[in-house]
Amino acid sequence: MSAVTDSYFSALIGRLETLRETLAEPMSRASAAICAAARADRRVYVFGTGHSHMLAEEVHYRAGGLAFTIPVLVGSAMLHEGAVISSVYERTEGLIRPVFERYGMQPGDVLVIASNSGVNAAPIEAADYGREIGATVIAITSLAYSAAIANGRRRLADIAEIVLDKGLPPGDAMIELPGTELKVGPASTAVGTTVLNAIFADVAAELCKDGNPPVYLSANMPGAKETNQQLVKKYRPRNPHL
Repeated sequence: MSAVTDSYFSALIGRLETLRETLAEPMSRASAAICAAARADRRVYVFGTGHSHMLAEEVHYRAGGLAFTIPVLVGSAMLHEGAVISSVYERTEGLIRPVFERYGMQPGDVLVIASNSGVNAAPIEAADYGREIGATVIAITSLAYSAAIANGRRRLADIAEIVLDKGLPPGDAMIELPGTELKVGPASTAVGTTVLNAIFADVAAELCKDGNPPVYLSANMPGAKETNQQLVKKYRPRNPHL
């Protein structure tokens, strides 16, 4: 393993070790909010733009994942339809609300918003919409990053009811390249998905007290077809991506 590779592993592992302590309380609150929504037959929506949209896909129809999660997917704000224009889209005001209106979010639902910088128009408008509807808004963001670039703008962390601070540096990348001012080794996706999966695992364990939680099985596992078909039938009416 090269020194750079080792440095990245060390930085990422160190960040996760720190978050295991610093996020213990807000992660517990997030888990409790999601459990309450699940027990009330509500849904959990996950939204992000740019690379943050991967957190929404991470929990959608995933082996070991909970079936009541719904990704809010906005093609123009992702990467596959044009990476450059997606950056413009996520910074343009007024474009996100019409997207959310088609998902049928209801009071008592949970909305998880992933945005490392936490200042662009899309996550801000999504958070406002969630609060207006009566959903519990959870932010996965970096306070240091948003504080460095806000310049008086509203921050996602100021709107969300529960804030999961990844503690990543402005710019996301963690490893300095020798002899340059450049950094490589972004960590927001790895950290964000770890935090989110840890919360959902805790939720599933809590829901076991009520019986078998609605967890998808890998398509290659025995009984997966029957189990997953039942879950899809139940949750498809409110999940346009099933």
